[in-house]
Amino acid sequence: MQMKLSKKLSSFILCAVLTVAMALSVFGCNGKQEVKSQTETEVKDAGPAREEDSVLGTGDTVFSLTVADEEGAETEFEIHTDKETVGEALLETGLIEGDEGEYGLYVKTVNGITADYDEDGTYWAFYINGEYAQTGVDATPVAEGEAYSFKVEK
Repeated sequence: MQMKLSKKLSSFILCAVLTVAMALSVFGCNGKQEVKSQTETEVKDAGPAREEDSVLGTGDTVFSLTVADEEGAETEFEIHTDKETVGEALLETGLIEGDEGEYGLYVKTVNGITADYDEDGTYWAFYINGEYAQTGVDATPVAEGEAYSFKVEK
């Protein structure tokens, strides 16, 4: 009798543990992986870049980046990198953050400024040489001398 009760109890506990594990895997994974270049504390304290911070990164390839906030105020950066894509270079320097999704990196924060379409209908538009980019920032190869920009749009 004692053995039967012990087996039932063990089966019940195992079933409960498996149920909790399945629930966590279903509700804990929403299909998005958050990509951050700095810790939460550093990002909150960082704020927009200052003038003396306009040259960022290390590497042989150089490109320019302009960040235009919602009011149109622009901040210019000179990025030095050895990374393959613009997204990799900007993540490395800490200028951008976002969520990795089905279509690549969804940039939510640029230079400490957050634009989140889900919250207020704004988003960061990515431009190459003044033209709306046909590729995402994480799929755009770094090209020497190119001018890239992010602008808050609705």
